[in-house]
Amino acid sequence: MIPSIVKRSKSLAKSLLALTLLVPVLGSPATAKTSVKMCYNGPPNVETNAVHTYAVNFKKLVESETQGEMEIILYPNSQLGNEEQRMEQTMSMPYFNVASYGGVAPVFPEMFAANIPFMFNNYKAAHHFFDKSEFWAKAKKEFRNRTGTVLLEAVEEGGFLAFTNSKREIHSPADFKGLKFRAMDESQVALYKAFNASSTPIPWTEVYMALKTGVADGQMNPPMYIMIGSLQEVQKHMTMANIQYSDQFLLTNGDFMDSLSPKLQAAVKNAAHEANVLNRSEVEKQVSTRVDFIRNSGVKVIYPTPENMHQFQTIGQPSYIEWMEKKIDRSWIDLALKDAEKANNMASAK
Repeated sequence: MIPSIVKRSKSLAKSLLALTLLVPVLGSPATAKTSVKMCYNGPPNVETNAVHTYAVNFKKLVESETQGEMEIILYPNSQLGNEEQRMEQTMSMPYFNVASYGGVAPVFPEMFAANIPFMFNNYKAAHHFFDKSEFWAKAKKEFRNRTGTVLLEAVEEGGFLAFTNSKREIHSPADFKGLKFRAMDESQVALYKAFNASSTPIPWTEVYMALKTGVADGQMNPPMYIMIGSLQEVQKHMTMANIQYSDQFLLTNGDFMDSLSPKLQAAVKNAAHEANVLNRSEVEKQVSTRVDFIRNSGVKVIYPTPENMHQFQTIGQPSYIEWMEKKIDRSWIDLALKDAEKANNMASAK
């Protein structure tokens, strides 16, 4: 398990850094540059993988802002290892890693508090939360203290999650009764249980066949992942319930960042945020196009009423929070909810 290697990885970091950090490309000092690997999930396709789009923009911005002093080498499709392996690498060597909740939560389960269902009313509120909230500032500080790695950005990857299923239209929590859902992890199991639906964890690589054969009736994902997995072929209904904001996290090794000059540190941080600004714009522009594609593939698209959205929130959130309280201190949950309310109010202000 990752938690058991945190101390070991941090103790090895400095010695590994001495061997691997800031190795210049052959050439004169004037042309020497630092080459750093960057790994993430999904294919190298800007049309279907928003994380790849982010990585491409981050690479361009870093290399431009550093005038070639730093080179980013991209490794899509988890070429450098699975989530656990990449987290270990990030804690022990110079590295950029875009990790999902599956990669971050084993070493920092408090991040689950940023993923409470039905917490954000819209994109603007989520942006404010992950840019300026007290929760985010505290999370970055504690994450560095605990893992030795720097939490740079919450990378927007695919819009808000939606429910899909092959049996019936879902307008409210009452419509879930008797349905079977694929769950990504135990947090989703807790959410489905609140809606009186059964669920079972199924790996992403098996989701399409599970839905096609009836092992599961439905699942939840943003439109981007529904298209990546061709799930519109085996689902009949999609409910746009703004379940959770879809994001991953850009991380890098703390000793690596500390070793950089102030100029290079600023360039990395600026590039990380600017690439995310570009990603947000691109992702949000494409959501309606992706929803149209799914609709035109024969899937009925449902938008819940405000009343039904309130039902989703009041039923779904307590179950998820009850599950979280077994894993993290309640103060993190309260802080996330308080900051999300502030973000929603800010986003609705004229």
